[in-house]
Amino acid sequence: MFDTHIIDSANKVDFYRELAEQAASLVQGEPDQIANAANLSALLFEQMPDLNWAGFYFLRSPDELVVGPFQGKPACVRIKVGKGVCGTAVERKQSILVKDVDAFPGHIACDSASRSELVVPLIREGHVLGVLDLDSPIVARFDEDDQAGIEAIARIYVEACGSV
Repeated sequence: MFDTHIIDSANKVDFYRELAEQAASLVQGEPDQIANAANLSALLFEQMPDLNWAGFYFLRSPDELVVGPFQGKPACVRIKVGKGVCGTAVERKQSILVKDVDAFPGHIACDSASRSELVVPLIREGHVLGVLDLDSPIVARFDEDDQAGIEAIARIYVEACGSV
């Protein structure tokens, strides 16, 4: 059985190294994308301070994301590619760090309490599978260290899910 322990978040490099170790251990040997997304959402929501949403959106057609497993308040179910932070991350095939969601043109407010957002695309062999999305009620909650750490978690997820 997997057992988490609270990670000290004072040093972000150490925090994300240990978080990646826990994430890898959690998904080890499990290829199911839904099971892994559910467990990783719970891990991130539990371990990362100042989040109000942590979860996945999956690309279910060439132009639309559909909500997957998450932790937090109910979310937008469908997001068009190119719309909002999640859809823009898919369109660009790159992570997007938004320090203030009010400054992001076309931001989709699924939870009006969200003030900052970090979205990392899930990419396998050049194809976007979906995104890993984190929201915070604090402006500028996320920085480049958070982005690098969550990009590592996204890679762990993609590798664990095999050819899905």
